[in-house]
Amino acid sequence: MYLYCLPLGDHIIVCTNPPFSLFRDYMAQLIKYDKNFLIIGNLNAVKYKEILPLFLTDKVWLGYNSGHYWFKVPDSYEVKKTDFKVDEAGQKWRRMGNICWYTNLDTEKRHEDMTLFRNYSPKAYPKYDNYDAIEVPKTADIPCDYYGVIGVPITFMTKYNPDQFEIVGVLNSGSANEYDFAKAILNGKQLYARILIRRRKVEKQK
Repeated sequence: MYLYCLPLGDHIIVCTNPPFSLFRDYMAQLIKYDKNFLIIGNLNAVKYKEILPLFLTDKVWLGYNSGHYWFKVPDSYEVKKTDFKVDEAGQKWRRMGNICWYTNLDTEKRHEDMTLFRNYSPKAYPKYDNYDAIEVPKTADIPCDYYGVIGVPITFMTKYNPDQFEIVGVLNSGSANEYDFAKAILNGKQLYARILIRRRKVEKQK
């Protein structure tokens, strides 16, 4: 783990890559002590019961860029068959997927509206077997004329604009917490976790 503290006027920005196993605890520390931060994490963390409420209360959001990233690893790192390479200088590299930046620093991207062009129909957008929300398997297919609850993949969070949508909760495990309502089941098949969102009827003025 590398820790950088970048000065910004009278403030300090914490910029680091905490171990994913300690991500929850590290995030809780940053929030507790009201720090400005820019930290690397796995996109799947957005659905954690400790992390999702921070998105709902506008204390955390995703920064620029997400996806697969290459990281330097020490010489002692075990050689892997995939997502591993050694450069011409002999430096070992490991590629990690679903990596993104978590931050509380505002960005222009965070306030960009998604262009929605699909129209809702019950046939095209079926509801889950066990929860009153429609399934939208791709963020780009969110209908422009539907204002009920929508289930979207967690990759939606890279496009999330709080002026355009509100986050309702998550369909993940159905564990006993106020934001995880059920597992995402469609036509008898369990899907991967879904973020539950609702379109804002009157979007905030820019």
